[in-house]
Amino acid sequence: MNALLGFSRLIDALTERIGKSIIWLVLVVTLISAGNALMRYTINYSSNAYLEIQWYLFSAIFLLGSGYTLMKNEHVRIDLISGRLSARGRAWIDIFGILFFLMPMAIAIMVLSWPVFLLALETKEYSSNAGGLIVWPVRLLVPVGFFLLVLQGISELIKRIGFLQGRCPDPTEKPKGPTAEEELAMAIKAQKGEAQ
Repeated sequence: MNALLGFSRLIDALTERIGKSIIWLVLVVTLISAGNALMRYTINYSSNAYLEIQWYLFSAIFLLGSGYTLMKNEHVRIDLISGRLSARGRAWIDIFGILFFLMPMAIAIMVLSWPVFLLALETKEYSSNAGGLIVWPVRLLVPVGFFLLVLQGISELIKRIGFLQGRCPDPTEKPKGPTAEEELAMAIKAQKGEAQ
């Protein structure tokens, strides 16, 4: 079990690094969106490429950040039921949910989306919109994002089993600390301080 918990910590470290990186994409999407709107209303210029890059980056945030959301226990839960249970009861419900809902769904989407990506890459598929972007990079986000979600699901499963065996703390406890938004604001302030 100790080796599995070590493996879980490695997955968590990878997920943490990816999650902290994609927080910056939120800022990039916001700036692109604001710039696009500003150009459209001031100089009457717009491009489908600007709109599509926003969609691509939003897809990256959502797909690559799903494992981070799971790790931080920020995913949707039915607290009406789980809030009434003990920590051990919640761990058992999570184990059931991971094994019978999360993993089958994530693995199925990961496997089924891979040929779609390969076809887009092979045919050099472009957006059907005038001035649109090449499509294969965003198609790649689907299998990669669900692979990362499967990895984090394995980590969460290990932590729940470890908790039930008394080998690690309750993984459903939300850590005390800054929110993702507060972390982004602190990172921006830190970058400003370094630049000055």
